[in-house]
Amino acid sequence: MKLRSILASLAVVLVGCVQAQAPQQARDDVILQMQQAFRQGDKARLAQLLPQAQGHALEPWAAYWELRARLDTASAADIQQFLVRYAGTYQEDRMRDDWLQLLGQRRDWETFAQEYPKYRMRDDREVRCYGLLVQALKDPASLPTVSEEVRRNWLAQRDVDDGCTLAASTLLGEGYGKHRLTQADAWRKARQSVEANRPRAAAAALQIVKPEALPLLNELNSSPAKFLTSKAAAVSRVRRELVGLALIKLATSDVETAAGMLDNKWGPQMAAEERDWVWGVIGHQAAQRLMPEANGYFAHVTGDAHLSDELLGWKVRAALRAPNRPDWRNVQEAVNAMSEEGRADPTWVYWKARALLADNKPSEARRADAEKLLQSIAAPRGFYEQLATEELGGKIVVPARPAPLTDAEKKAARQDAGLNRALYAISIGLRSEGVREWNYTTNLHTPGGLGDRELLAAAQYACEREVWDRCINTSERTKNEFDADQRYPMPFRDAVVRRAGEIKLDPAYVYGLIRQESRFVTNAQSGVGASGLMQVMPATARWTANKLGMRGFNPEQLHDRDTNIAIGTGYLKLVLDDFGGSMPLAAAAYNAGPSRPRTWRNGPLLEGAAWAENVPFQETRDYVKKVLSNTTFYAAMLTGQPQSLKARLGMIGPRDQGQPAPNGELP
Repeated sequence: MKLRSILASLAVVLVGCVQAQAPQQARDDVILQMQQAFRQGDKARLAQLLPQAQGHALEPWAAYWELRARLDTASAADIQQFLVRYAGTYQEDRMRDDWLQLLGQRRDWETFAQEYPKYRMRDDREVRCYGLLVQALKDPASLPTVSEEVRRNWLAQRDVDDGCTLAASTLLGEGYGKHRLTQADAWRKARQSVEANRPRAAAAALQIVKPEALPLLNELNSSPAKFLTSKAAAVSRVRRELVGLALIKLATSDVETAAGMLDNKWGPQMAAEERDWVWGVIGHQAAQRLMPEANGYFAHVTGDAHLSDELLGWKVRAALRAPNRPDWRNVQEAVNAMSEEGRADPTWVYWKARALLADNKPSEARRADAEKLLQSIAAPRGFYEQLATEELGGKIVVPARPAPLTDAEKKAARQDAGLNRALYAISIGLRSEGVREWNYTTNLHTPGGLGDRELLAAAQYACEREVWDRCINTSERTKNEFDADQRYPMPFRDAVVRRAGEIKLDPAYVYGLIRQESRFVTNAQSGVGASGLMQVMPATARWTANKLGMRGFNPEQLHDRDTNIAIGTGYLKLVLDDFGGSMPLAAAAYNAGPSRPRTWRNGPLLEGAAWAENVPFQETRDYVKKVLSNTTFYAAMLTGQPQSLKARLGMIGPRDQGQPAPNGELP
């Protein structure tokens, strides 16, 4: 009887749990339906569902979606009611950002000026440009600062947006004196846009500086070679700039012809700044194609100060790949010509230091300057930070852990409404919304973001919930504290280490790759269809499964953790073997396919760091560097021994003729 009573009581409890879960699941479904309705622009459905979302943990999202969908027709009272009801939340600030965009588009500067100071996150470049314009209109004394920031934002703008284009156009007007933007700024914007194949942005810049030349822009974009051969001379500034744009456009498809036309005909007719910029573009395009002539093209530049930081960066890369040996003089000159921000980038800090040390017997002053530069970036994490550490004679070791979090610090994180809302959203499948709210709460809600101890507590909360990407990204933001277990977690350790051991693959390399691929999000899905922890493409998975003898494999199995690890590591091992054990080449192949790094390795024999920096694709370049630096740190954690990134990078050059032919089957 006693056992029967216990079982009956347990049944009542279980039924109660099921009944409690069912209504909660139904309420979660309302939120998920509202997200879908918002993506579909279904205003009626959003209005219908909103009452059912009241009281839900994600009610601020539901209310945001409903109002955002009808923002263009909403009354000021509706908007203010929302901002007051959800004051202090991510959704309030996101709505204010949306409203500020609308106010800017409507040129309602009075209301904009009232609302802009309340806007906390300040992460929207277009809204920032509107704010700068309003500041310039109200306070002429701020023009020097405002104009410079508008210039930076406008030149950094990937494509046309109303805010920065309007601010630039206004500040280019005659009424702003010596502090206004100049025609040179507009032409620089046009040059950058033509090279990046952004015709709308180029046209917007030309509309500001010389609208009557727009038909000629269309002509040169359509056929730059025809445009250049049909023009006899470039006597005016406008004509010279249009010729420069045509040469830039031509260089994106035919570097050698563009160089020949600039050298033989057009160069003597251009001003030094105009000519230098075009040579910089030609050098850039040649360097991206790994052409041995790239460094020589950059040698035509008479004034490095005429180039942008991006072009100067490619001048450094071309110099590192110069035939026979790196051109260290060009490396140093290019870095010296960069902006203050550019010179502070660890990439260029490292290579300038290397240039200073490149002499057989560098002077004491040069050595001291180089060591100072290296010491400014040396750290246990980060590609160039680790390389700087090794240049100074150190190795990569795991730093001492910070002081344990106190109960009060942990409690503050666990009770934070924004963090909890973010974790709830992620738990029901709203990862994008959850990530944005988490990032806002940790980075933007208060000026400068959370302090180190608060970041560690938030990261630990995410770790405990196994939301590994937020754990890593949050802990990485600390300035003085370094918690290796948070920054470099090792979930699924038994499975990863066991599988790596079975196929003789370094588990640190596997962890370094997974950390970069998915941040340990098991259901990660890329825009091109790669799935799971190791982000394997379906076609690659089928081929690898067949090679591994996995019969009856279906790509849906990639969502299974152990299957994903088995196939991902299997493919990585095959790629690594095909590239003779070179980790940088194999990482590049994993990201961009094996055929590309087979081509990229041709040319001079390079140290691995110089080769990696010259990978033509930015995504793959960053990927290789991060995977290798991750691997080095994970090795230090797994072995407890000091590690070398340089040793893993090795030297890279053409395939040794004594090695087996490349595996042509590798997908």
